[in-house]
Amino acid sequence: MSTTQSERLRQLLEPLVTSQDLDLEEIEVASVGRKRVLRVVIDSEDGVDLDQIADVSRALSAKLDETDAMGEGEYDLEVGSPGAERALTERRHYLRAVDRLVKFQLTEGGEVTARILTVDDEGLDLEVPGVKGRKPTSRRLAFDEIDKARVQVEFNRKDKKEEEA
Repeated sequence: MSTTQSERLRQLLEPLVTSQDLDLEEIEVASVGRKRVLRVVIDSEDGVDLDQIADVSRALSAKLDETDAMGEGEYDLEVGSPGAERALTERRHYLRAVDRLVKFQLTEGGEVTARILTVDDEGLDLEVPGVKGRKPTSRRLAFDEIDKARVQVEFNRKDKKEEEA
C-alpha cells in the first residue's frame, strides 16, 4: 500500500474513530488470494469491546462506501483490537501496559523481559523478575534505548486482587 493511500485512509477514518473516544492504532491493506482486506486496529485506555468494534465497523464501512479511498473492486473490512501480544510503539501503548510483562529488544543489542511499573515522558521504570529464586531488580529504560517492545502473555500470573485477598 502506498504511503499516499495509507495517509488518505488515516485522514478519512481517524476522525470517525476518535469521535467515539477511541484511538486508530493501525491501518493495513493486504491481498488475501484474490481479495483485498482493509484491516483497522482500534484501542482505548480501557480497551475495546465487541459493541464498540461493531459500531466503528459500521461507521467506517459507510464512510468508505461514499468515497473512492479503496479504489475500484471489492475488499473486506476487518476492524479489531491490538490483541494480547501487541507491539508497543507509542507512549500511550506503554501507559496501557503498566503492570504487564514486556519483552524489550534494545537498540544497543540484547533483550530484557520486565514488568512496566511506571511511564513518564523520558522512559520506563521496570521490574526485572528474579531468576532461580533471586529477588526482582529495578531497571530504568529510556525510550531511545528501546528498539522493539511486545507485551507477553502470562497464563499463571495471579491477579492483584487475588494476591491482596
